[in-house]
Amino acid sequence: MMLSEELKMLLSALKDKNIPVIVEGVKDKQALSAFGISNIFVLNKPLFEIVELIAEKTKDCAVLTDLDDEGKKLYSMLAEDLQHRGVKIDNSFRNFLFKKTQLRQIEGLITYLRHINLK
Repeated sequence: MMLSEELKMLLSALKDKNIPVIVEGVKDKQALSAFGISNIFVLNKPLFEIVELIAEKTKDCAVLTDLDDEGKKLYSMLAEDLQHRGVKIDNSFRNFLFKKTQLRQIEGLITYLRHINLK
């Protein structure tokens, strides 16, 4: 299976699950929204508030902070706090990005997909 097909399948699965997805910024949210993902939380308030909000609503979520050093730190803090409150983290999409792509910023998803489709 081609990389772009796998990526689209994972995006579609994320959309179908309709679990909350945490991203760092508005551009990340816009990139995911372009694929029909709607249950997106932007880190625009203190982390503990986002954790509380999600823990009250659901027992599953995805954390799609960027894959750079700052994003990894945010991911660690969020994952630890969410799991401590009983929320299971769906890492399938994040792990795929890490292992199989060069993408490190979620906001670059559309451009990245375009780029690999041209190859």
